[in-house]
Amino acid sequence: MRRLILILVPYLWLLALFLVPFLIVVKISLSDVALARPPYFPQLDLSGGWAAIRDFFTELDFENFAFLASDDLYWKAYLSSLRIALISTLLTLLIGFPVAYGMASARPEWRPTLMTLVILPFWTSFLIRVYSWMGILSQNGLLNTFLLWTGVISEPLTIMNTEIAVYIGIVYTYLPFMILPIYATLEKLDGSLLEAAEDLGCSRTSAFWLVTVPLSKPGIIAGCFLVFIPAIGEFVIPSLLGGSDTLMIGKVLWEEFFNNRDWPVASAVAVVLLAILIIPIVLFQRNEQKNREAGQ
Repeated sequence: MRRLILILVPYLWLLALFLVPFLIVVKISLSDVALARPPYFPQLDLSGGWAAIRDFFTELDFENFAFLASDDLYWKAYLSSLRIALISTLLTLLIGFPVAYGMASARPEWRPTLMTLVILPFWTSFLIRVYSWMGILSQNGLLNTFLLWTGVISEPLTIMNTEIAVYIGIVYTYLPFMILPIYATLEKLDGSLLEAAEDLGCSRTSAFWLVTVPLSKPGIIAGCFLVFIPAIGEFVIPSLLGGSDTLMIGKVLWEEFFNNRDWPVASAVAVVLLAILIIPIVLFQRNEQKNREAGQ
């Protein structure tokens, strides 16, 4: 009985906070827009009996999903979000791996301090950290002021309201999610394997590519998923740093909900986005399961 209760707790949590809200969103995505509260119909009225329930399901349709497929804005937003998320994940990996490798190679007494420095940004509000980049990247911001003062540039750079600013914001925000799993993998790496590779004739560079990188693959995969999955639906960073020209599905979702008040279309956008994210989520879970089985 205790084991059953222990298993039921997370399932009930997922049922209440994920499955039920998701089913509500799916229902709204199959509804039609209405100038009322709530701004969609049909509404389920159980007082009408089985006839009302039958009429409720017959009035649901897939017109909103057909509209998404016919309008260029939405599939372009999905493709743009995928592109930005992929490039941001690659940039985060290129920066995060050397940092994690340096942390794992540091002396043991320095590792807790380095770990604290990595997670230190989480002690500050996410919104404040993004706003701070607006002050750094603006025309009269710290970056342009410094570059003008050093004479590197003769006029201010235009970084704000571009995709470059979005990449900077995403990489800065999600960099710890890349560093921590890679560091956790590299910290457990057996140093004798590198010594054995060097004894067999490998240079330190060859040993790094032939031993360290392959053995750090689980951390790399986990870090890439942890960055890619939230980055594809990011809303705050492209809204504050990217401006109106940056097209991402998170911004489109916000505008449909709060500007256009078109809840059915917005719900359809959210359902399609979740369907896209299910693929990397399933792959991530399978990778974690393989790692657990390999560690047993």
